[in-house]
Amino acid sequence: MKKNILVIPGDGIGPEVTTWGKAALEKIAEIFGHEFVFDEALMGHAAIEVTGEPLPDETLEKARKSDAILFGAIGHAKYDNDPSLKVRPEQGLLKIRKELGLFANLRPILLFDELLQASSIKPEILKGTDILFFRELTGDIYFGEKVRSEDRNTASDLMIYHRYEVERIAHKAYQAAQQRSKRLCSVDKANVLESSRLWRETVQDIAKQYPDVETEHMFVDNAAMQLIKNPKKFDVVLTANLFGDILTDEASQIAGSMGMLASASVGESTGFFEPIHGSAHDIAGKDLANPLASILSAALMLEIGFGLKDEAKLLVNTIDQVLKDGFRTHDIADQSTNRFKVLGTAEMGKLVMKFLSQKITTTTQTS
Repeated sequence: MKKNILVIPGDGIGPEVTTWGKAALEKIAEIFGHEFVFDEALMGHAAIEVTGEPLPDETLEKARKSDAILFGAIGHAKYDNDPSLKVRPEQGLLKIRKELGLFANLRPILLFDELLQASSIKPEILKGTDILFFRELTGDIYFGEKVRSEDRNTASDLMIYHRYEVERIAHKAYQAAQQRSKRLCSVDKANVLESSRLWRETVQDIAKQYPDVETEHMFVDNAAMQLIKNPKKFDVVLTANLFGDILTDEASQIAGSMGMLASASVGESTGFFEPIHGSAHDIAGKDLANPLASILSAALMLEIGFGLKDEAKLLVNTIDQVLKDGFRTHDIADQSTNRFKVLGTAEMGKLVMKFLSQKITTTTQTS
């Protein structure tokens, strides 16, 4: 298989972790005889510094020509501390989603048993959790009209949805549910918001086309509580852009750290694969970032983007073995015990590649 992959390291810890996501893809190509051709481009603060734009035309053109995109992170404290700035890194991310038609964000909450103690939630509550979020990505309050009064004392953001936007992601979520446990929970705030009433009404209509899937509707505040109280009750979760953004970050506590969660943004063509952890400028350049989410994002690219399930499984199993052997990055290590060997970003990346090579050798010898 030959694929063109665009790497956009982005901001903060993005370049540090994306190095290892790319390395994992290169190793997989070597093992399985694929040809992955890589290119690189700027986006976010890094792009603003060079071009004045968060998403340069050159980056967008490269993105359109690629088969998949491996992304790092976006954002900078400079913009967080100055809300008056008109050009902002996140505008690049929103624009590329819109331009590429990336309307569905898939966030699997993949729980490694070895990390049950890394979460603040009791292990007996967590064990067995397996959730797949479908977050709508190109509508809602992030894309609605934004208004600030002349005196700067009043502001509004329009939360808007069109029926077709809900329909297309609902179909994807139901199709995924059919391949899993045939359970889907749609999260909204239909008791208060008109946009959520449209959401629920549309999902109810779509549900009729999937009679084999059990559908539950839940208000977002209850969903936030249930994720912590009883995460095993969820399988496929379908929700809007804003709610999905918040709930999936909350769900990172199930996995032990944001540094362990990958995501895939998909539409009809090019897929966009990234860890959910953000730019984390407070640890950028300190060799503290967890590269495993970027490697897991590479696994999602292989499985969802290219249909290479065996290759994706090899990456996930390799990470599982690294964790079982007691290796951790700072965000997932229990500092109260000496049981674990705590590694920096580069050491962990190199170790995963080493374990991957060992698995290959073992598999080859067995064959």
